[in-house]
Amino acid sequence: MIQVSPVTFEHLPRALGIGVAAPRLSWKTTAPAGWRQRAYEVALSADGRVETTALIADTDSVLVTWPFSPLTSRERAEVSVRVHGEDGSTSEWSTPAPVEAGLLREGDWIASVVGPDWAEDAEALRRPPRVRRAFDLVGPIARARLYASAHGLYEVEINGVRVGDDALSPGWTVYGERLRYYTYDVTEHLVSGRNTVGSWLADGWYRGRLGFHGGYPNLYGSDIGLIAQLEIEYADGSRVVVATDDAWEVAASPIVTTGLYEGERYDSRLQQDEWAGAADPSWRPARALPVDHRTLVAPEGAPVRCTEELAPVSVVRGASGGWILDFGQNISGRLRLRVHAESGREITLRHAEVLQDGELYTRPLRGAAATDVLITDGSPLEWEPRFTIHGFRYAEIDGWPGEIAPGAVVARVYHTDMERTGWFESSDPLLNRLHENVRWSMRDNFVDIPTDCPQRDERLGWTGDLQVFAPAASYLYDCSGMLRSWLRDVAVEQLPDGTVPWYVPVIPGGDEWTPIRPGAAWGDVAVLTPWTLYRQFGDAQILREQYDSARRWVDLVARLAGPDRLWNTGFQLGDWLDPAAPPHDPADATTDRYLVATAYFAWSSRHLAKMAEVLDKVDDARTYARLAAEVKAAFRREYVAASGLLTSDAQTAYALAIEFDLAEGEEEVARWGERLATLVRQGGNRIATGFAGTPLITDALTHSGHLDAAYDLLFERECPSWMYTVLSGGTTTWERWDSLLPDGTVNPGGMTSFNHFALGAVADWIHRTVGGLAPIDPGYRRIAFRPQPGGGLTFARAAHETPYGRASIAWHVDEGELHVDVAVPTGTTGVVALPGGETFEVGSGVHTYTVAAHVPAPV
Repeated sequence: MIQVSPVTFEHLPRALGIGVAAPRLSWKTTAPAGWRQRAYEVALSADGRVETTALIADTDSVLVTWPFSPLTSRERAEVSVRVHGEDGSTSEWSTPAPVEAGLLREGDWIASVVGPDWAEDAEALRRPPRVRRAFDLVGPIARARLYASAHGLYEVEINGVRVGDDALSPGWTVYGERLRYYTYDVTEHLVSGRNTVGSWLADGWYRGRLGFHGGYPNLYGSDIGLIAQLEIEYADGSRVVVATDDAWEVAASPIVTTGLYEGERYDSRLQQDEWAGAADPSWRPARALPVDHRTLVAPEGAPVRCTEELAPVSVVRGASGGWILDFGQNISGRLRLRVHAESGREITLRHAEVLQDGELYTRPLRGAAATDVLITDGSPLEWEPRFTIHGFRYAEIDGWPGEIAPGAVVARVYHTDMERTGWFESSDPLLNRLHENVRWSMRDNFVDIPTDCPQRDERLGWTGDLQVFAPAASYLYDCSGMLRSWLRDVAVEQLPDGTVPWYVPVIPGGDEWTPIRPGAAWGDVAVLTPWTLYRQFGDAQILREQYDSARRWVDLVARLAGPDRLWNTGFQLGDWLDPAAPPHDPADATTDRYLVATAYFAWSSRHLAKMAEVLDKVDDARTYARLAAEVKAAFRREYVAASGLLTSDAQTAYALAIEFDLAEGEEEVARWGERLATLVRQGGNRIATGFAGTPLITDALTHSGHLDAAYDLLFERECPSWMYTVLSGGTTTWERWDSLLPDGTVNPGGMTSFNHFALGAVADWIHRTVGGLAPIDPGYRRIAFRPQPGGGLTFARAAHETPYGRASIAWHVDEGELHVDVAVPTGTTGVVALPGGETFEVGSGVHTYTVAAHVPAPV
């Protein structure tokens, strides 16, 4: 039987308020083994029209072109697909999938931004306000939509009921160019008669304190306010619009202060439960300011949401008298309390990633207070902060009345609500925990943008961190829409000369990061990350959208390198956080930073040529392929010594040279690989790479014939190593290999985090090599199944929800035989490569193999 999933649109899990008039369509087919699509039909039912395409002869089912006339603003449609097989079979029509356009034209907007008049009340500058508007409706309501954004952060309520379940909206973009709005179906919130729409507001990224050295406020403006259009359609077809304008009112909220770094202080005695209290003198006219409606854009990915709740695994009294709660997992999120105490009691919540001497250790937070306060009003309360977020495993609660009962305090995990797409498991519990640590660090740091850490006074979208982690990230979760949006901001923030900032969005960075200077690995995000997303999700449109940004970056580096094609001048972070680097200078690595820069120059030039080839830019493809060859030649002249080894005799240097194709032939790859393996053995299998080398070293060892050394490196337990972090109790990956020192104390460096994803980039190798699952063609149209057992493992399994469906592999060793099971999704081809050299090309379905096995134990 042939079954077709409901259609999806672009990269959105829900297509309400989509910002594309002709969204591309995708679907997944489940069919008997070997079945292949030869054609499809698409049916559309929209307001006032029903259309069905003729048979479209096409084998693809991922991001196919919208076959109808474009949607207009607010237009709603349902789309179904029916597929036809090469064998003459035909499926049933898929379940109709809804899609609804948002406000596609600037002229669709009439809303202003409404908030307090700060000139009237300068002392209230940091007191978060609420805004409201009462209105009357007459007659039955057919449909209602709320289109909302803000200068700052917002949460809307209609008639006292929360609208949506998103958090920290509208998120963080370069607001002056791109201000995201969300669309909500609020039909069920409204009643005939009197209604009130109101919103909580807060500074957020727009106006809050951000960045280093005490932070910088008002980076995008000093105003704060809601931007909203509530559009109601009656059953008779007539419409009414309630938009933010000068008819709205404003009042101070019970949130006394709130900040992303600082935390939130809430006085429940000030709560006004009745939004529509017309006689309340605290409500006064709001100020309405104009909005540049051209900047308003629909989301391209999921919003931030609470995705999980964790109960504490222990609750103990601290030496200072407060309760210390351990949630067993380092998270990004906040606490929810259920408490009943006398009026005026202050309950203080402090957060930290680690304990020292039984107490919260907050020094690594630097200037982030990460402290929430609830003042009780004498009634039973359920409360959590609205507009802040913390990175923590431990919390200390002072002022709690009596014992903390089960269920009274839970930790709520918040991050961009991406669909999970990747799984891995093996016979080694430590490896499984390492993989979970990588996944948790991704979740904790994909909070609207890909941040470096969720806890301290930073939380910035570092471009290099994401560049090295993107392959692992795009296996674990469908982050395509989120990163597509962020890459747009990378292009927006790119300087006219092509310089890509170290982090996006850009904020003041003090002397260290100002002025913005180009840097290898970080700036290369403009080229390498669009390519990664194309490879993983099969979306050439991402290449098209980012091509100019990528080209400007490579052209800049070409100018900086000059005719000799060596990028050997200027500020570079090089192999950032090499474990041998001194704590005060993380860029002082054992690998020459200019070797790193020139290697990346060659790699990005090559990938820009590939981008140009995909986009049929023939002349550009030739130009940048030639540039890549010139840079490779320059690298070899400068960094390959007379001995045939590299001038930087270090793990990262060889990893880069091997993986970035800077060798001449297999003999040189073997020589460099042997030297790399020797360095690993001489180092006691301890890792000696930073951000540049870590994503590559296990691949370089594998590809040069030293799989055993790669496994030895992976499973090493002494510091520095991946397993050291696991054995030290880490539940996320760390910024430094020794964020926690072997004596159990926290690294004294001023830059010490226990939740960074960059060093977890090894998960990509784990998926591809240990598990044995990887794309060959973009979007997994052809899939490699190539298990490479080692390290004493007796089984491993990996699965990935590809754009075509679930691909999986499971292998185990039993009595000298390796048993391999692979599942190939409909519409794809599998290439199964077994140890010993046998290779099979197979169609969709489940396939099983048994071969002789030799799995060496770790050294």
